[in-house]
Amino acid sequence: MIATLSIALAAGLASALMFASITSGEAISLLLINLAPLPLMVVGLVWGPLGAAVGGTVATVVVASLSGFSYCGVFAVANALPAWWLAHLVLLARPRADTDAAGRDDELEWYPVGRILLWIVVFATIITATMLLMMGSDAASIHNTLRKGWDDLFESSGLALNDSTLDALVVIAPIGAEMAVVAVLALNLWLAAKIAMTSGRLQRPWPDLKTVTLPRLTVAALVAAAALCFSGGLLSILAQVVAAGLSVAYAMAGFAVLHTLTLTMKGRALWLGCAYAVVAGFAWALIAVALLGIADALFGLRQRYLRARPPPLPKT
Repeated sequence: MIATLSIALAAGLASALMFASITSGEAISLLLINLAPLPLMVVGLVWGPLGAAVGGTVATVVVASLSGFSYCGVFAVANALPAWWLAHLVLLARPRADTDAAGRDDELEWYPVGRILLWIVVFATIITATMLLMMGSDAASIHNTLRKGWDDLFESSGLALNDSTLDALVVIAPIGAEMAVVAVLALNLWLAAKIAMTSGRLQRPWPDLKTVTLPRLTVAALVAAAALCFSGGLLSILAQVVAAGLSVAYAMAGFAVLHTLTLTMKGRALWLGCAYAVVAGFAWALIAVALLGIADALFGLRQRYLRARPPPLPKT
């Protein structure tokens, strides 16, 4: 117990220093602040959610002493709370409903990865909405703050943009922020799980990511959020944030569909590499992958493919 608390303390200090590095103004601080949840997630996956809770509490106190209470609140919402809760969900399990002939069941049913991904979207939405509401309590105030921020950024770099370009950046900013936060949280959790697995201390088997599916009601939530995007005002901005987060989740599910549908293809690694390269080079391609994930949720593309897939040849 003492060793676990010591490790949690060290992880909390590391996470707090990574978060506080942004005040240095160095370029590497942008990487460190995005990886701030990683030490807490590693502790949570290896030593349990209690370790993540202790480390997150220590880190929050350290951030408060270094940067003030406003920053400690941001750290708690953006790093400590997601690290603790996501670690808890990853290790959550229950006995399977089906048992063997002897009435025993030695296997566990682990919390689905798709639901964990949905929780990541929830945290990303809370984080992004909090940042926006700190800029103002209505759509006009938020847009003015974002416009001034973009204007100051480009003016300091010696670039001049016309009003239409600035207006487009103001609209895109909340959407881009939500997508970035979803990606950062998912990447941190994946890295933490890989570190735990490499050390041999991951307390659950590595999931088959090709089978990731989101809850069925997620499609309805995405449709509702997309409809509210046209409502106007603050509600419209928040709806755009939710729609962006759910779209990224479906894009991740879409990549899982791609990994399944290419199982029997020759040069599979090359095709998948090209798909990832296209998405990395052209942001609009992410929409196509998200639509693939939605189509799978509605029509069961993976299930149909696996049912129609010929059985593997016997080994000789």
